[in-house]
Amino acid sequence: MRMRIGRKIALVVMLLASLALWGSSPQDGTWKLNVAKSKGTADHPVPKSLTVTIQEQAGGMTLDVVGEDAKGNPIKVHWTAKFDGKDYPSTGSAEGSNTVSVRQPDPNTIEVTNKTNGQETATVHSVVSKDGKTRTSTWSGKDTKGNSETWISVYDKQ
Repeated sequence: MRMRIGRKIALVVMLLASLALWGSSPQDGTWKLNVAKSKGTADHPVPKSLTVTIQEQAGGMTLDVVGEDAKGNPIKVHWTAKFDGKDYPSTGSAEGSNTVSVRQPDPNTIEVTNKTNGQETATVHSVVSKDGKTRTSTWSGKDTKGNSETWISVYDKQ
């Protein structure tokens, strides 16, 4: 009888521990832009400040961004999307994007495609470092002349 109770308790403890680990995603949390480590372009200069808050949910995430662009104008972006590659509403994007689609190839990586009226405006490949302290987002898009360009935002975990 004691053996059965001991096994049941061990099973419950293992189940609770696995649920706790499953719930903590490397993407989850608050990330602050490291301006010194980020690289912009003429059309996409590094913002003065940005704070990204990510809340992962079953099969997706909510992203909120607040800060100031390079000229001091306010930035406020919000979206909630599943990791299924389908389009979901987005508000506040600098490129004027009104939808995003998101994929998560692995727990440390997300790939976001920003679209305006169905047309791709930028893609973002974001990777959280193995130690979980840094998040690097590599953006690909076009400049005002239609030429391809890439810019990088580096964030520190708060």
